[in-house]
Amino acid sequence: MVRRMLLVFAFILPVVTAGGQATPGWPIHSLERPRPLIVHPGGPTFVSPPADAVVLFDGRSLDPWRSPGDTTGPAHWRIVDGTLEVVPGTGNIETRIAFGDAQLHLEWMAPNPPLGEGQARGNSGVFLMGRYEVQILDSWENLTYADGQAASIYGQAPPAVNASLPPGRWQSYDILFRRPRFDARGRLTEPARMTVIHNGVAVQVNVALLGPTSHQVREPYAAHPNRLPLSLQDHGDPVRFRNIWIRPLPARP
Repeated sequence: MVRRMLLVFAFILPVVTAGGQATPGWPIHSLERPRPLIVHPGGPTFVSPPADAVVLFDGRSLDPWRSPGDTTGPAHWRIVDGTLEVVPGTGNIETRIAFGDAQLHLEWMAPNPPLGEGQARGNSGVFLMGRYEVQILDSWENLTYADGQAASIYGQAPPAVNASLPPGRWQSYDILFRRPRFDARGRLTEPARMTVIHNGVAVQVNVALLGPTSHQVREPYAAHPNRLPLSLQDHGDPVRFRNIWIRPLPARP
C-alpha cells in the first residue's frame, strides 16, 4: 500500500508546479492532464476583515464596484439576502479602486441545485489586476480539465488538491498576490506570483505565473500599470459572493 501511494504522488506532483512555477508542459486545458486528488475540507469559517482592510462587499452596498461599460453608475449585479449575486448577461464587474500586491479574502457559493456540467456549472472567476484569474467553479463531483477547476490559476496551474465543497455551501479563497515587475522599457523582470488557500487548504503556494490567464491560449506578459482594478466574472451562472475584503501589501525590500 505504501509503495502504491508513493507511485501516485510521484506521478501527480510534477504536473502541479515545478519549482513554484506553473508548468507549461501540458497543453492548455488538456483533458489528459491528471486531476488533483480530492481532499474534503472542514469548511470555511467567516473571517472578519482586519482593521487595515479595504472592504469590497459587506452585504449592503455595491458602491465599491462598477460595470466596465458604465463606470459612473452602479454595478449591474444585485444584492440578494445580503449576498452579491451575478446577474447573467450583464458582464463582469470591477472595483473602483486599483490594487497591486495584495491579500484578498472572498467567499462564494455555487448555485444549488447544480445545472450543467464541466465549465458550464457554477462558473465565475476572480481576476487580480483584471487579468490574472483564480477560477471559481462548482468542482464537486464535476469532471472538467485540471487547469480549469476551482482554485486553479486558470489555464496554467491546477490546484494541488480539490478542496471543494458541495453546491449551496459557502466556500472561501484567501489569495496572496504579488504583481509582476517590469523595467523602464516594459520588459518583465519578475513574474506575478500567487498563493491560494481554498477552504483552509493550501492549494497554490508561491506559484509564478506564465503570463496573463486566458482561454485556450497562453498570452505573454505585457507591461501594465502597477495598480489595476480587481474584477469578478459573469460567466452566465448566478454565483453568489459575500465578505470580500483586500489588504494592499507593501513592496518587498
